[in-house]
Amino acid sequence: MIQIIPPRSEWRGEFQELGARVRRYLNELALRIDHIGSTSVADLPAKDVIDMQVTVEQLEPAVEAALMEAGFYRLTHIHCDHVPPGASSDPAQWTKWIFNENPGGRRVNLHVRIAGRANQRYAILFRDYLRAHPAAAQAYAQVKNALARYHPDNAQAYYDVKDPVCDIVMVAAEEWANSIGWNPGPSDA
Repeated sequence: MIQIIPPRSEWRGEFQELGARVRRYLNELALRIDHIGSTSVADLPAKDVIDMQVTVEQLEPAVEAALMEAGFYRLTHIHCDHVPPGASSDPAQWTKWIFNENPGGRRVNLHVRIAGRANQRYAILFRDYLRAHPAAAQAYAQVKNALARYHPDNAQAYYDVKDPVCDIVMVAAEEWANSIGWNPGPSDA
C-alpha cells in the first residue's frame, strides 16, 4: 500500500545510521553515499522509506557481496531507471542496481548507480533543486499525496504519473543548475 506521511525529523538520523553502515561495508567501493528522495528534503511528506544512492565506479560482484553482508538484498528484476523524454536513450546511462533492507529492518531503497551517468546525476540534482525551491517541493508533495489517495494499491499507476512529474521538475532543475553552476556537494556519508 502506498502511503504518504508528514515529514519526520528522524529521517535524517536514520539515513546517517544507514549511510555509516553502508560506508563500513563498502569502504572505497562507494565513491559517494547520498540521502536522496523525499525523505532527504526538509518539510516534504514522503513514503516512510529511506532512499539512498551509492555511487560506484562500476556495478561489480564485490559491491553486491558487500551490500548483502551489510544486510541488504538485491531486487534483480529492477536493473534500470526510466528514461526521461529528450534524454539519452543509451541504456548505460540508466543502468542501476537496487537493494532493500532484509525483512524486519528499516525500510530502505538503496540505489547503486555508476559515477557520471545520467541517472546518478538526476537523483542528486532533483534533491538539491527541491531543497532550494520549497514551493516546487510542496507542489510535488501535492501530486504524491493525490496519487497515493487515488491509487493506494496500484504502484504502477503511482509511478506512471510520478515519473513524468519528476521529469517536468527536472527541466526547471537543469535550468537552475546551469544558472548557478551547480555541482553536487560532498557525499552525505
